[in-house]
Order: sequence, then structure tokens, then C-alpha cells
Amino acid sequence: MSRKVIVTCAVTGGGSAVLAKHPNIPRTPSQIAEAALEAAKAGAAIVHIHVREPDTGAPSNRFELYEQVVKKLRDGATDVIINLTCGMDGEIELDSSDPLKIGKTSTLKSAIGRCSHAVKLQPELSTLDCGTIAFGERIFVARISDLREMALLMREAGVKPELECFDLGHIETAKQLIKEGTIDGPPLFQFCLSTGYGAPATATVIQAMKELLPKGAVWGGFGCGIDEMPAVGQLVAMGGHVRVGLEDNIYLRRGVLASNADLVDNAVGIIERMGASVASPAEARAILNVVKHA
Repeated sequence: MSRKVIVTCAVTGGGSAVLAKHPNIPRTPSQIAEAALEAAKAGAAIVHIHVREPDTGAPSNRFELYEQVVKKLRDGATDVIINLTCGMDGEIELDSSDPLKIGKTSTLKSAIGRCSHAVKLQPELSTLDCGTIAFGERIFVARISDLREMALLMREAGVKPELECFDLGHIETAKQLIKEGTIDGPPLFQFCLSTGYGAPATATVIQAMKELLPKGAVWGGFGCGIDEMPAVGQLVAMGGHVRVGLEDNIYLRRGVLASNADLVDNAVGIIERMGASVASPAEARAILNVVKHA
């Protein structure tokens, strides 16, 4: 039998700049849920969910918006796996370093403030960003104490963390959490590549990250922008799972804007032409050792 590859679709993301480039970025809970269901029909076993303020499209972390999306997905005619981001409300900006002055645009909240929507809504998966990293002038904060608390909160709620790693050191941090017993097996790793600030989406980097993984880990990744589809091929060839979607890339090909379903369909074609097959949600749950939540 051919190897089963899990396809995740990252439906809308949390960036603002993309709104001016793509008029159909999902904004409202209904649009996000509809795009997610279309991606599921195209072959995505997992949908990765951010939410936006419906009126402006601005990135949001409001519980009410997640609640609406999750309800629509659970009411939809699909058993797609829901993965809620817990990567929001984790940033600081410095107006000055001498004297130290935290900027008003900083969003950093406590551990529970960053993942309370996942704890309450209990999706099968939620992201756990495993390292502090600078995105230009913004600093995403991932202290080990915060990660430990978030991981424990997720475990108590029956939510499996997706361990997002933007660089090699992030894998070491995730392994520390696993060693401490805060992450139930098998651990799920996501390599976040070619974001412009962390690891690039090259075969050498993917192999290095793969070699650092603990035994028995389930892993996958994604490339951003022009690297999205080449990364699909590299990841499948090296034994990983894949992610595509408008969060990571808005083009089907040069000058042609994509939908989430378009990108999933492209990824499915690559996977199948490489001799693998796409995992259904039920097959993905078996691989990840998660159960369907009502």
C-alpha cells in the first residue's frame, strides 16, 4: 500500500499585508468555515484556523469568532480535523531599548490568555510555537514556562499540540517539553519554513530538522510563497506530511490568485504523482492518535 500523507490547509492566517493583495482572503467566520470545508472536500484532512475581525479583516484572537467557525465546521458535512492556532497574542515591540519601553502595539498575554479558546472549544489539535523568534521588529515570545503551561492546559482539555518549529533550536525546546512529560505521544511536529525569518525550505534544512526529531514523532511542514509547492514535493519524498493554504501563499501560479481548495488540489496532485496517497480525516486521526471531538 502507498504511504498516507496528511494534508493540512491553513485557511486565512494572521497577517494584514495580504489583505491588499488578495480580495478573497476569508475574513468572516462564515467565509473561513466555508473555505475550510471546501479545502476538506479537495483533500485536506486538517484545517488550521486563524480568525479575523469581520469588518476590517484585522488579525484577531476573539473567542466568539473561533466559536462560530468551530460550530460551522462541526455542523458541516465533513469530519475534517480542526486545528486552532494558539500563536496569537504573543508578540512584543520595543519603542526604545534605552530606556526600555514596550510599544503599545505589543499583544503579549499570559499562557491561558493565548490558548483559552482551544481549551474551551477542544479541537483535536492546536498549535504550540516552540521558540522565541524575531519577525522584523516584532518579537514572538515563547518562554519555556509559557510553553509548559500551555501544553499542560491543552493536555487537560484533550487537545494535541502541533509543535511548530521555525528553526533547529525550536525542536530542542519541544523535546524538552516531551522529556518533562507535558506532551503525549506520538508528538506532532510542524516545520515552518521560508517565512523570511527562520529556516529556509531547502532539502538540507528539512533533513537536519528531521534528524533532530525524537523517535516515533509524526512530522510535516510547509514552505511559504514560491516555496509552497516545491516544499510539498520535498517533504513527501523525505517521509513527511504537508501543509498548504492562503496563510502561506496566495498564488496558484505567477499572477493567478488561488483559493484554498485550489492549493489543496495542487498538493494532492503532487502527492499522488509521487506514488503516495492522501490520508482521510479518519486515517489522519489514526496516524496522530487523536479522537474526533463532538
